[in-house]
Amino acid sequence: MRKRILIIHTGGTIAMAEDLETGAVKPSKDHPLKNMMDTLNQWADITEFEFLNVPSPHIKPKNMYDLSNFIKQKFTDDHFDGAVVTHGTDTLEETAYFLDLVLNLEEPVVVTGSMRSSNEPGYDGPPNLIESVQTAASDKARGQGVLVVLNDEIHTAKNVTKTHTSNVATFQSPQFGPIGIVTKSGVFFHHHPIQRDYYDINKLSKRTTLLKAYAGMEPDLIQSVGEKGYDGLVIEALGQGNLPPAIVPELEKLINQGLPIVIVSRCFNGIVQDVYGYEGGGKQLKSIGVIFSNGLNGQKARLKLMIALEITNDPKELQDIFLR
Repeated sequence: MRKRILIIHTGGTIAMAEDLETGAVKPSKDHPLKNMMDTLNQWADITEFEFLNVPSPHIKPKNMYDLSNFIKQKFTDDHFDGAVVTHGTDTLEETAYFLDLVLNLEEPVVVTGSMRSSNEPGYDGPPNLIESVQTAASDKARGQGVLVVLNDEIHTAKNVTKTHTSNVATFQSPQFGPIGIVTKSGVFFHHHPIQRDYYDINKLSKRTTLLKAYAGMEPDLIQSVGEKGYDGLVIEALGQGNLPPAIVPELEKLINQGLPIVIVSRCFNGIVQDVYGYEGGGKQLKSIGVIFSNGLNGQKARLKLMIALEITNDPKELQDIFLR
């Protein structure tokens, strides 16, 4: 039986063209992939919907939340077998991970994009879209959570990240690598996620922010987080989970006021741990109530904290959530 696949467009470079007079790459009035229907229908019965047409730096968490609800509704009403979301690459990993956290579907949801616009040599939008449809139509992709497919590779939304500003092979999963590949022969998986992380939320009301630690980091940055009324803070800490000592007293004040603080590492491999016992070291941070994450990057941890705070603000429960 042929699969029914929903393609949802949100914009990004995959939907852009270059202005030949100015050289500016910008959204195209006519989606450059609209003429691909005959090709895509070789793999499945396709339904297209333009949800947004914006550059991915314009995407906000509310757009991600609305997109998740749209996908849920479409699967409920029309019983699709899978979905593909086309998206700009700058924030693609964030939208994919957000969807992964709030969708509880067995049907595959695949996010893809392109690094080159439609009138550039080597436009990678068409092959990425074709391979994403193939993956979404594959029985092997069921139950694997939200996937990211570009450049012949299949990645999990949790682990994938953009690693290069312009290379078509930019999306990598630094710690674990891709979980599958797409070839002329078909879709092949060689790894499977052992756990899925799902949160049933009915609103998105919390404000969380992200800071990156650096040598000599000033405490007034931490103070401003409390003053601006944020609900949570993620810090990309140094190494295994250490911070400049000058900011620790301000962190402790915020934690005592009930504001959760999560740390990840600014390194793209490894996890944070409470190893070092000096001032600002991981052991001190743990003792004052800082929450340690388990390998997420900063931008994804910020979204996870935003979602988790809709479920609980209990520090022990949040710590458990961030170790999943």
